[in-house]
Amino acid sequence: MLELFIYGIVLGSIISLGAIGLTLVFGIIRFANFAHGDLMSAGAYFALFMVTGVLSWLGVPDSNFGMLSFGWRMLIAFPFSMAVVACVAVLLDRILYQKLRKKKSGMVILAMSSLGAAFIIRMIIYIFAGADSLFYRPGILRPALEGPLGIKIRPDQILILIVVFLLITLLHLFLKNTRMGKAMRATADNMDLALVSGIDTERIIIWTWAIGGCLAAAGGILYGIDVQLQPDMGWKFLIPLFAATILGTIGNMYGALIGGLTIGVAQQLSTAFLMPTYKPAVAFMIMIIILLIRPRGIFGGST
Repeated sequence: MLELFIYGIVLGSIISLGAIGLTLVFGIIRFANFAHGDLMSAGAYFALFMVTGVLSWLGVPDSNFGMLSFGWRMLIAFPFSMAVVACVAVLLDRILYQKLRKKKSGMVILAMSSLGAAFIIRMIIYIFAGADSLFYRPGILRPALEGPLGIKIRPDQILILIVVFLLITLLHLFLKNTRMGKAMRATADNMDLALVSGIDTERIIIWTWAIGGCLAAAGGILYGIDVQLQPDMGWKFLIPLFAATILGTIGNMYGALIGGLTIGVAQQLSTAFLMPTYKPAVAFMIMIIILLIRPRGIFGGST
């Protein structure tokens, strides 16, 4: 059980990255983006395209970093993929969501449009990558290290925890200490007041989508490193992402972090009693229970 708990922390940290991006977008735009999970898939598959395609053609070496299952190609592909998905997220907003907001479209219309965007992203992945499960380094065995109490953990998983910690720390410092970060927090509190105060809210929205896209891509790539790539993996992540966001209170970055870790641990521990295919159902059950008991999440009060 302790080993499952550790694996749950790894999974939960990946969910947290996606949930933080999702909650940032909702906190500022008040918009539930159903395409967020597929942005994770887009990041993972663009990294695959770079690792096995572009960087291979350019002759970039791909020898392993020590006991890790990847090398220089992934190190280069990781930030590039984050930047590409950030651009995709911003373009989706400029081309689709912004026009709907200007038309004063309701929440349902915006949600359905994001669902359509999710299907489009997923179909593009199917067209170019096929429906098979893929790996960044097929055939490479990732040795596990044995820690205290006989717990086995792969070096890749240790790196995932470190990368998630660094990304969340950088985001925390950005929101707390930079002018743009403070403007984003002000816009999240009250967009109308922020606009009256001279804050360029459209610029804030662009930054929000870019940051959300970066975090989504990072989460997708890290999941691909830990497990494998599947075209519908972002869709499978959607319920855990929303469950984590709701659990931690919508719009609360730190709540999304705690919510993601909680969902990840709960899903992994459930495999001791249930088949792994039931993990999404576990996340859904947690989300329903939280909505019934604390509709605003654990940090949002009981009413």
